[in-house]
Amino acid sequence: MLKEEVFSKIDRLLFYIPAATLSCEEIRNMLKQHPEIKFVSLVGIDLGGNDTDEKIPIGFFLKNMEEFFKHGVQTDGSSVILPEIATLDNARVDLIPDRHIHWFVDYNFDHIDPITGFPVGTLRIPSFLVHNDIQVDSRSILKRALQRFKKELLSLIARYPYVLEEWGISSVEEIDDIIFTTATELEFWVKTPDDKADVEQLSTSQVLKEQYWKRTIGPVRTALERSLLFLDAYGLEAEMGHKEVGGVKAKLKGNGDFDHIMEQLEVDWKYTEALQAADNELLVRNIVRDTFMLHGLEVTFMAKPIEGIAGNGEHTHISVAAKLKNGKIINLFSPSDIKKDFISPIGWGALMGLLKNYEVINPFVASTNDALNRLKPGFEAPVCIVASVGKAVDIPSRNRTVLVGLIRDFDNPLATRFEVRSPNPTSNTYLLLAAIYQAMLDGIEAALVNQKTSAELEKDFSKKPGESSFYLEKHRAYRSELDVFEHYTEKERNALFGVPPATVWENVTAFDQYPHKTKILLKDDVFTEKIIHSYKAATLDVWATELSARLIPDNMDFIRNCKKLHENENAVDLDVVQWEKINLLRNYLMKDRLNQKSLFTRIKEAIDNKDYATVSMLQLEMNNKMEELRELYAIYRRNLFAAL
Repeated sequence: MLKEEVFSKIDRLLFYIPAATLSCEEIRNMLKQHPEIKFVSLVGIDLGGNDTDEKIPIGFFLKNMEEFFKHGVQTDGSSVILPEIATLDNARVDLIPDRHIHWFVDYNFDHIDPITGFPVGTLRIPSFLVHNDIQVDSRSILKRALQRFKKELLSLIARYPYVLEEWGISSVEEIDDIIFTTATELEFWVKTPDDKADVEQLSTSQVLKEQYWKRTIGPVRTALERSLLFLDAYGLEAEMGHKEVGGVKAKLKGNGDFDHIMEQLEVDWKYTEALQAADNELLVRNIVRDTFMLHGLEVTFMAKPIEGIAGNGEHTHISVAAKLKNGKIINLFSPSDIKKDFISPIGWGALMGLLKNYEVINPFVASTNDALNRLKPGFEAPVCIVASVGKAVDIPSRNRTVLVGLIRDFDNPLATRFEVRSPNPTSNTYLLLAAIYQAMLDGIEAALVNQKTSAELEKDFSKKPGESSFYLEKHRAYRSELDVFEHYTEKERNALFGVPPATVWENVTAFDQYPHKTKILLKDDVFTEKIIHSYKAATLDVWATELSARLIPDNMDFIRNCKKLHENENAVDLDVVQWEKINLLRNYLMKDRLNQKSLFTRIKEAIDNKDYATVSMLQLEMNNKMEELRELYAIYRRNLFAAL
């Protein structure tokens, strides 16, 4: 448990060094005032979204600080996910500190400094991964995307100043800066270690909404409250923590401790600039995981940790503002008259670009089997490329079934933003945001070059399939104010909004299927061909390895546990028939014969041959067969007097 005497002194700890550039001497003085900070770690984010961590003694860092800022530290391609970039014959990768972003101190509450009585801290410095003098990491890609967006947007506004008139701005010269405001949310499951989920109980509780926004108790309450306090200590300005829809009630043991904890929670914190927001999210995950672990609880950020139960989302909020030279802030998505138009021409262009090019954004949203398992109808998970802006200008959107929702506050135009509902806690937020900004800029350019008004763009965005558009695809629809799962059949959804990818292979091949959309990501080398190929190779390698080494073995364990439970003398005809169906499925899935290979063997052979198209097809068959087997076995067990 967290030592109470240490926790009571946290206001005396240094939690972060602000983004304002400090001199080396100022940094030295600050760190010398906090001798509990014993280590430094340069944090680079590879293309897999993994953050590096190393322990550099603080004394060595202080002595060689100027050298660290200039040359960083070296690693090799085997320690980070950069396939086809950092190769064995050219593996050197440099980690170069970013001095224009917050630095955070990571405290180890299990390691108390005997001199100060405080937990030992590690100063984590966000850094760039540099290969052959080129920044190739996730942070640098987002940084390039933001720089390009700002430059191109100001250029477009200068050429088409009509978009400024509604705010009373006469010239682009009045704009001092472009601000990218971004916010993410974090959903996660927390449970007692080694406890196994009772899916039937969880499903019943979910349907009855027994847990949603209910009062937390016991160690969950304490860990949640302390997590929020830590967010504030790190300057993130916590906004809320609450129970989500998933979970069941914990059990109180005789000694007063709680057991069988299994609950879903969410924490929210204040928005900030896009690159800082992505760094903050990484920090929040660490805070939540470490704090709950100190209270004996296990946390998972998996997108779909329990099949058939609500998964973990991470809705991402995006807006763009202009800071004028007179200090005023203008939300560029919000119209001058929020009760007349939904959004501005820039806002409409951004929304159009996001949806039109979403096929090449989605690989950064859902890059694992787990992530795609969450994106299924019935769990408020957005599987359709469609947006809701509101049934009328005076009625804000409340549609939770769409990919993108327009958020508006009539009393606060600065709050106008897009909520992208598809990401999950394992999405690479850096690459996701970079792809979104590239796509939005493409749509903004199309809207402004054609000098479209808000009214014209709304009409165009609301078009029906088959109707022509100056920018959007003719065969598609992009707007729905209806529940897309209730109002449309699956066939209708696919026709209106496109067929969603069902496997990781189907998702990443979008880069090849939509080359004209991939080119939008590549503009001005924000992404490069090498980076796209590297990301694709890394994603497919993880997918194939997980399928072969984890998913198939897990399925085999389940099949082996599907045993005959009835005795012939007590069996009824239904038991016999059900077991025959079950046994046929078991054999088809995992039992090889001389003249016939099982489905599992065929998948593994296709993986070995790197025949990923076949792997994808067979995985879908495996998923369907396993779902059928689970249902059959559950029905079979329920019909028996006793499970032998």
